[in-house]
Amino acid sequence: MSHANLSPVTTSSSRWGQLAVGMIAMMAISSPQYVWALFTGPLTTELNATLAEVQVTFSLLIVLQTFLSPLQGYLIDRFGPRLLLSAGALLTGLSWVLAADVHSLMGLYVTYGVLGGIGTGIIYVGVVGMMVQWFPDKRGLAVGLVAAGYGFGAILTTFPISRSVASSGISHTFLIYGLIIGVVGILAAQGMRHPAQAVASGVGGAARESPYEPRGFTSREMLRSPIFWLMFAMMTMMSTSGLMVISQMGAFARDFGVTDAMVFGLAALPLALSIDRFTNGLTRPFFGWLSDRIGRENTMTLAFGLEGAAMTTWLFYAHSPLMFVLLSGVVFFGWGEIFSLFPSTLTDTFGTRNATTNYGFLYMAQGVGSVLGGPLAALLHDATHSWNIVFGVVIAMNFVTALLACFVLKPMRDAHRRAVATESGVTGVPSLQGRPV
Repeated sequence: MSHANLSPVTTSSSRWGQLAVGMIAMMAISSPQYVWALFTGPLTTELNATLAEVQVTFSLLIVLQTFLSPLQGYLIDRFGPRLLLSAGALLTGLSWVLAADVHSLMGLYVTYGVLGGIGTGIIYVGVVGMMVQWFPDKRGLAVGLVAAGYGFGAILTTFPISRSVASSGISHTFLIYGLIIGVVGILAAQGMRHPAQAVASGVGGAARESPYEPRGFTSREMLRSPIFWLMFAMMTMMSTSGLMVISQMGAFARDFGVTDAMVFGLAALPLALSIDRFTNGLTRPFFGWLSDRIGRENTMTLAFGLEGAAMTTWLFYAHSPLMFVLLSGVVFFGWGEIFSLFPSTLTDTFGTRNATTNYGFLYMAQGVGSVLGGPLAALLHDATHSWNIVFGVVIAMNFVTALLACFVLKPMRDAHRRAVATESGVTGVPSLQGRPV
């Protein structure tokens, strides 16, 4: 086999240190998204607003987190992760500190939504972009671990924030936890380095060859590929499903009559949110690791089908507090892996050279999903006066995406791999049908 498309992999402990600080940075900025359901009730009361109006904040957070990510990825590639991630942590903390003193929907939109979205987006796309380059040989696992930091992080804050809102009010909670988020994120950002910087300075250690890597596609080339747009549609549908649950859980828990119920001596809603954070974190390295072994598309089919089945069962048993709590965890175990599978698959397909910027374009699908799963899902509920239709739509998206992964994405990527290998003069590249890449 020609070695033209083999990537160096550092073998020293430096890349594992990068993974550790990346996980800490991701944990620091996870609360704005994953504890949002705790704020919707108090905010609708305090601002005298409807649920749909308040949910615009969540959509702004995700839209700004994702739609600016191509530019943010470019800036990180250009100026390095330390400066940009520090700015992202500062903006994220500031978004909560300033939100503590707002008394209007517009103020909430600008602080929690806009500033928070920009700040969390810089850190998220930056850390993921670094990991797909630091770990070409363990891409699914590494991206899954840092993405797990984003999923796990809110475990540490869910119950404290819930108690703080109940005892001290939402303004005090925003102020205190905004300061914590900002300080932890800035400290973690100081340890981040681009792999090229590490190799140039001798920090990266010895190098060995990773499995086959395609040449580095530019973003313009990637955007011309049907594979990218298929993956964009798939990630949009999966994002819609999970973000509907994240943003609306407080509302439909109330409608299902389980908000004030006690399970294992704890309030059902914050307990469900804590379990969800655990399974949402665990699924990312697990399915990332699995995809390194059985293939990206095979893993997608398994995981997306699991979420569809779990959400169907959850809907039937949602009025039982115990089942509401337990099944919500299964739902998130079938959802969170999109944040390890999609960036790994994208970089497998289009190379590492422009990986951070390229993933920024795909990550915009999360923003589209936030609109569909946030205010539009709330409006659909308001129009039908039932969560059954909302659940039915996102369940269908789960199963459609699972089928697309197996029967459409896999053969398209297989043909693409062979075409790129032929173009580059690389021989002996196996089919995806026979090798998990």
